[in-house]
Amino acid sequence: MASPRVLGPHDGHLAILGGTSARLMIEGDDAGQRIALVEHPMQPRALAAPMHRHHREDEYSFVLEGKIGALLGDSVVIGNPGDLLFKPREQWHTFWNAGDTPARILEIISPAGFENYFRELGSALIDGPPDPQRLAALCARYELDMDMSSVPGLIQRFGVRFPGTPAAAPR
Repeated sequence: MASPRVLGPHDGHLAILGGTSARLMIEGDDAGQRIALVEHPMQPRALAAPMHRHHREDEYSFVLEGKIGALLGDSVVIGNPGDLLFKPREQWHTFWNAGDTPARILEIISPAGFENYFRELGSALIDGPPDPQRLAALCARYELDMDMSSVPGLIQRFGVRFPGTPAAAPR
């Protein structure tokens, strides 16, 4: 078990993921694999991910700054600072910065382990978009279903940007 500590605003491993990043603050080894804590700084109008679902983890997204949109199943919700968005395992979802200024969320992942997906994805993205087969293998390791075909519709519907795709017309 890790010892108590204070993390500064720039401490932890930072994985650059395109229009968003993942700062790994508390990892599974720090908390007996019960939870992980990840900060997601997001550029204006950035789509964090295609539609996806986790088979092992629940996610709790606490909005620290900005305005966060989320598609949770068929429901569209907007979270403002102080709001908590709950994304239960097995539910298709995505989220994005719904504003024109930077946004940040603090993501609690339970149980821990999925934080390592961000570490691996960030490493894979250093050399450009990952090979689709490598991305599929990464998703399989983390029991994550990812619907890449959802990206164009999300861009159009919510006026967001996603790395490697053209930006939507301004809303």
